[in-house]
Amino acid sequence: MIDKLDGALRIHQLALGLRAERQQVLANNIANADTPNFKARDFDFAAELSKAAQGGQLAAGSHGLRTTDARHLNARLDSLGAEREMLYRIPGQLSMDGNTVDMDRERGEFADNAVRYQTSLTLMNSRIQGLKSALQPE
Repeated sequence: MIDKLDGALRIHQLALGLRAERQQVLANNIANADTPNFKARDFDFAAELSKAAQGGQLAAGSHGLRTTDARHLNARLDSLGAEREMLYRIPGQLSMDGNTVDMDRERGEFADNAVRYQTSLTLMNSRIQGLKSALQPE
C-alpha cells in the first residue's frame, strides 16, 4: 500500500525538490548580478528530473536504508541535494566586468520557475485529495 502511494506521488516530490533547487540557483544568479567575473549558472530541469525518476533507482548520492528483517519495507533516502550537472549561461551581450548575468533573462526564468513550482504543488495537492477521497468510505 505504501509503495503504491509512493509511486503515485514520487514524480511530484522529485519535481518540487528540483524546482526549489533551481529557484535557489536562479536567486544566486540574480544576487550576483553586480559581481565582477561571476558566471551565471543553471541546470537542465527535464534532464535532471528524468535522471532522478529513472526506473525508481536511487539518485546519485542517495543512500538506501538497511533492514534487519525480510518483512521490512524497502526504504530509500533520495538526496535532492545531490550534485546537479550545472551549466554556464551563454551571455547575449558581453559585459566589461566579465559578469554573464542577464537580469531580464534571470527574472523571466525565476518567474517561470516559480509558476511551474506552484503548478507542481497544485497538481500534487490534487493528487493527494483524489487519493484521500478514494480511501474514504461512502
